Amino acid sequence: MKNILVPVGSSKNAKSLIQYAVEFAASIGANVFVVQVYNVYTKAGTMIKVDHILQREGKIFLNRLIDEIALKGVNVQTRVLKGKLIDTLQLAFKNDDIDLLILEPRTTSENNDVFFGKISGKIIKQTQIPTLIVPEGYVYKPITRILLALKSGIIKRDNALKPLKDIKTHFKAVMNLLLVKTPSYNDGDFEVNDHLKSLITNTTVTANGTTYLGVLEHFKKNDPDMLAVVRRKRGFFNKIWEKNTILKKDFESPVPVLVLKGLK
Repeated sequence: MKNILVPVGSSKNAKSLIQYAVEFAASIGANVFVVQVYNVYTKAGTMIKVDHILQREGKIFLNRLIDEIALKGVNVQTRVLKGKLIDTLQLAFKNDDIDLLILEPRTTSENNDVFFGKISGKIIKQTQIPTLIVPEGYVYKPITRILLALKSGIIKRDNALKPLKDIKTHFKAVMNLLLVKTPSYNDGDFEVNDHLKSLITNTTVTANGTTYLGVLEHFKKNDPDMLAVVRRKRGFFNKIWEKNTILKKDFESPVPVLVLKGLK
C-alpha cells in the first residue's frame, strides 16, 4: 500500500481526518494526496474567472490544513480538482495508482443526527474504490483486531481482499470472520476459500435479518479496532442505496470501517 487519497470538504473534521490519514500513512510508508473537488455551474463568459478563484481558495484552504498538522515525515501533496465528484475521484484513483481512499462520514457540515452524509454515501455507492471511513475526531492507533463481516464468502474478483490483507499483514492484526446468514442466503455462501481462510483467526456464524444486525450482535464481543465490510446494494450499507445517508440512530461506528469493493 503506497498511495492514499483523502478527499476533504468543508466540515470541521477535515483537519482531524488528514491527521489520521498522515499517521496511518506514516505507519505503513505511504504517500498522501489530499484533494478537494469542485464543479462550476455558471453563465458563459465567467467560467475562467470563477475557476481561478475556486482553484486559489481551494489551494489556500488545503495548505492551511496541512500547515496545522504533524506530517510525521510523510510525503503529503494537495490538489484542487475540477469536475464531477465521482468521475474525478475515479480518475485520480487510476492516474495516481491509489491503493486506499480515507474518508470522513460527513464531508460537509450537516445535521448532527446524520452519521453518513450524502456526499460520502454517494462515493461509497457509486465507486469501487477501497475506502476507510474514519469516525469524526477519531485519533489514530495501530490496528490490532479486525472484524470482517460477510453474508457470502464467495470471492470472484481478483485482489478484492488486497487492502484488507495489506492492513492485516502490516499491523500483524488478528482478524475474525463473521458470516451472517440473512434471508437471501444461498447454498455455498459460507464456503470460504483457502485464501480467505489463511487470513482468519476465528469464524463465527450467525443468523440475522441483515449483515448490519449481525455486526450489532457480535461487535462488542469481538471489540475490533477496525470493521471490514463489502459493497453490496443490499449489504451492510443498504440504507445509502435509498437516500445516500445513514442516520446515527441506524448506525454509528466507534472505529474505522473498511469498505471493500464487491467480491463477486
